[in-house]
Amino acid sequence: MSDGFDRAPGAGRGRGRGLGRGGGGPEGGGFPNGAGPAERTGHPPPQPKAPGFLQPPPLRQPRTAPPPGAQCELPAGPPRPAPLPEQERPQDSISQQNSESAMAKPQVVVAPVLMSKLSANAPEFYPSGYSNYTDSYEDGCEDYPTLSEYVEDFLNHLTEQPGSFETDIEQFAETLNSWVTTDEALLDLVELIYQQATSIPNFSYMGARLCNYLSHHLTVVSQSGNFRQLLLRRCRTEYELKDQAAKGDEATRKRFHAFVLFLGELYLNLEIKGTNGQVTRADILQVGLRELLNALFSNPVDDNLICAVKLLKLTGSVLEDAWKDKGKVDMVEIIQRIENVVLDAHCSRDVKQMLLKLVELRSSNWGRVHVTSTYREATPENDPNYFMNEPTFYTPDGVPFTAADPDYQEKYQELLEREDFFPDYEENGTDLSGASDPYLDDIDDEMDPEIEEAYEKFCLESECKRKQ
Repeated sequence: MSDGFDRAPGAGRGRGRGLGRGGGGPEGGGFPNGAGPAERTGHPPPQPKAPGFLQPPPLRQPRTAPPPGAQCELPAGPPRPAPLPEQERPQDSISQQNSESAMAKPQVVVAPVLMSKLSANAPEFYPSGYSNYTDSYEDGCEDYPTLSEYVEDFLNHLTEQPGSFETDIEQFAETLNSWVTTDEALLDLVELIYQQATSIPNFSYMGARLCNYLSHHLTVVSQSGNFRQLLLRRCRTEYELKDQAAKGDEATRKRFHAFVLFLGELYLNLEIKGTNGQVTRADILQVGLRELLNALFSNPVDDNLICAVKLLKLTGSVLEDAWKDKGKVDMVEIIQRIENVVLDAHCSRDVKQMLLKLVELRSSNWGRVHVTSTYREATPENDPNYFMNEPTFYTPDGVPFTAADPDYQEKYQELLEREDFFPDYEENGTDLSGASDPYLDDIDDEMDPEIEEAYEKFCLESECKRKQ
C-alpha cells in the first residue's frame, strides 16, 4: 500500500473491486502515473469513483424548496472524507460534482414563521349592513344639512331598532328644540312623523309613542298651535275623507287602514295632562274611532272588516270601559252590527270566523281576568273561577260534567260509592282481611324469564348510575 495514499473511511472493503482496475495506484490501478489500460487502447478513461466503496445513487431533491433567504440546517453525521490531491484527480470538476452528490445528505426545510396582524388596539368590528347610529345622534344635527334629512334618518333608525327609543329620544327632542323655531319647521316635523307612521306597517305604535313624547317635551309653539294640536289637525284632515276612502280602490283603502290603526295607537298612547295633574286620553279620538268603525262596516269588504277586527282587538277593552263610564252602549251596538254582517254580508269564510272570534273575545271581557274574590265572599255568581279547582268527571257515555252541572252532587256521590271496590286492600295491594281470594290466588306472581332478565338489567344500570 502506498505511503501517500489517504485512506478514506470504508476503504479496502470493496471486495477487491478496487484491485480489479489494476491495483497499486490510487486511481490508476497499478499503472504508472495513474495511466490505465484505456489510455493504451485510446479510449477515454472512466470517470473516477469514490475510493474504496460503491457510489450510491444521487438523492432526490426535496419537494418543497426553502424560501429565498431561509437557512437550511443539515443534520449531524459522520465527517466527510478528506479531498484527494489535485494531481490525483483527473477531470476535477466532474469528479467533484459526482462526489458531492454521492455524499449529499437530506436537507431539513424550516418553515417561515408567520407574524399575526391581529392587534388588541384594532377598531371594533361591525358586520356588513350594520349601521351605528349612536355617534351621529350624540353629535346632534351638525352633519345634516336640513331638518327633513335629520328627522327621516332618526325615524328610519327607530324603525330598524325600536329598542333604542328610550336611549335616543331625549337627545332627539333636545336637537329639535334648538332647530325647530318656525311654523314651517313644526309643520314639516308633524308631516314627516305622520307619513312614517301611516306608510310603515309596523311603525304605528312607535310613531304614537314618539308623538306623545314630543307633545310633552317639544317647547316650540307656533301661531297655529303646539305639536299635539297640529298633529290632531293633520289627522282630522284624513278623517274627513273616511267615507270616500272606505269605498275607494285597493290602494286607497290600504292607506286608510294604516291611518285607522295609527289613530287607534294614538288614542292609547297620547296622554293629556289636566289642570290637576290627572292624565286622560283624548276624547276627540274616542269619537273619531267610533265613526271610523261605522265607515268600515258600511262597506263590508274583506279588507275593511279585517281592519275593523284589528282596531277592536287593539282598543276594544279601553273603548268599552270609557263608554260604560259615560253610560253609553256603543260597544253593544258594534257587536250587534258585527253579527248582522256575519249573517248578511258576502264576505269570505275566514273573515266571518275572525268576526265570530271577536264576538267571543268580547264576551270573555276581552280576555281580561279580574282578581278573584276572597274565599268567604266567592260564589258561583261573582267568581268565574269558582269551580276551577273542582274535578271533572265523565259519564258512561263520555259526556263530561263538573261542579257547575246541576246534577253534580248526585253523580259525584255515586262515584264516591263506586270507588270502594276493594275495601280490604290498601293502595299498595296489601291484603288487610287475611282471607284468601280464589281469584287472586290463581294469579302467578312469578315473572317471565325475559321480564326478569330485563328487570335485573334495569336494577344493575340503576345501581351504576347511583354510584356515579
